[in-house]
Amino acid sequence: MTFCLGIKTKHGIVGLSDTRITSGSETTTSKKVFVVNKKKHSFFIMTSGLRSVRDKAITYFNEVIEQQDDNFNKLYKTVNELGNQIKRVAKEDKDSLEESGLHFNLHSIIGGQLEDDSEPKLYLLYPQGNWIEIKKGTPFVIIGNTGFGNPVLRRSLSYDETLDFAIKSAFLAFDATRISANDVDFPIDTVVMENDGFYIKEQRFEQNELIHISDFWNNRLRKAITELPAEVLNKAFLKNEAQIDEY
Repeated sequence: MTFCLGIKTKHGIVGLSDTRITSGSETTTSKKVFVVNKKKHSFFIMTSGLRSVRDKAITYFNEVIEQQDDNFNKLYKTVNELGNQIKRVAKEDKDSLEESGLHFNLHSIIGGQLEDDSEPKLYLLYPQGNWIEIKKGTPFVIIGNTGFGNPVLRRSLSYDETLDFAIKSAFLAFDATRISANDVDFPIDTVVMENDGFYIKEQRFEQNELIHISDFWNNRLRKAITELPAEVLNKAFLKNEAQIDEY
């Protein structure tokens, strides 16, 4: 499993992914973000699924980028081309993978801004090659281990937030997943793109750089629970008179 997250706000895009790769009982670290930065032409791809499918699709896609990248003037065209390469890999490998008991399940998050895009765009690409655009209504998407980070983002995040707020929310969503699932872990990679910046800023963070944020959040949660205005819940500790009579 993995954790990859993309967030779109009115100020730009934030992405975050873990780097843990689990194979049987073995764990390794591998980058899950592919970045292209050119003049007025920048995007990133995050993936979740079989490592062999991901590597093959990205290799094919990178070959197309080297030959035809300047022909893509809007991000959706780039997304379409990645979808074509995933379908190509499916034709080549899907049957043999499934005969071996492995599911062809590569999902991708693609974000960025190309020259003719009016603003940075964010897409979720499915294994079948079809996609959806992530917009204002629900301004984030997670692939991989989705269950634990969703509540953090749904409670905290809106389209109008700053990129600073978005990356803090992204880290807390990752941290909630990390402490709940043993197949998601540090280090993490982040990507940030500001509106009309046409450049993706990429960073890697180790656990020792961010553990103080986890500790701060844990302490604040405990304090918030203690101070919760929940006196009405004290009724849970009272005996019900009807139950007493029955007893």
